[in-house]
Amino acid sequence: MPRLEVEPGVEIHVEDHRPAEGAGRPVLFVAGFGLHSDAWQGQVHPLTTAGYRALALDVRGTGQSSKPLNDYGMDRLAADVVAVLDRLDLRHVTLVGWSFGAQIAMRAAVTAPERLAQLVFVGSNAVRASASAEFPFGGDAADLEARLVRLERTKRIETRRRTIASAFRVEPDPDVLGWLLRMQLQMPSWAAIACYRTYLHTDQIADVGALKLPVLQIMGAVDPVSPIAGAAWLQQRLPDGRLVELDCGHYPMLEVPEAFDETLLTFLAEVET
Repeated sequence: MPRLEVEPGVEIHVEDHRPAEGAGRPVLFVAGFGLHSDAWQGQVHPLTTAGYRALALDVRGTGQSSKPLNDYGMDRLAADVVAVLDRLDLRHVTLVGWSFGAQIAMRAAVTAPERLAQLVFVGSNAVRASASAEFPFGGDAADLEARLVRLERTKRIETRRRTIASAFRVEPDPDVLGWLLRMQLQMPSWAAIACYRTYLHTDQIADVGALKLPVLQIMGAVDPVSPIAGAAWLQQRLPDGRLVELDCGHYPMLEVPEAFDETLLTFLAEVET
């Protein structure tokens, strides 16, 4: 699979799976904090069987992508996604972002809407991960950042394991938890600390009006990370939005994969080819 240079010395790893016949309209997945393209393995077969081209990238600092010491701001992370779209000359793309990846996907969509046909936010409202005067959902960004950075520096493995497990609706299978933790631990602490700041302090409320594309939000009914109230807030402000609530926590593609795939495929079918 390709590693694409997005700036001097920094490469982004991309998984690229095509249907058996034809090129297939592209669907590009961006995973949540610390995870990477492996998190979307379950979607490859359903999508390619339905005739779509399934791609997933590793955000810088994760997986097989480069892990520079600096440059983890939202503009840079989104620019990496846009660079992948450009390098592969992807058009009429459905861009799918999960959790932190939804924030990145939203910024990329605002930056390069001409490449996209649809936008999907999974387990995230994409505009904010903390509370503000205008967006009253979530905790205090500074307090959350200080706590997460302290734990990353003192109890890295324990904290990452606990954070992953607590976001499921019910206690995950130990093998699933171990798989996700191994993925997460490929993200070094310097990247994690920088991304905590980006995740918690990014504010994209002013960009909501620029989202002219059809937007689908797939949310867990009992998601402890991104409350569905925040998704409802966004839904009221989208010119072309849909909000689907599934019976799960923060990991719909793992907790209720059949319902997740069906919801995604139904949305994909709305684009005329």
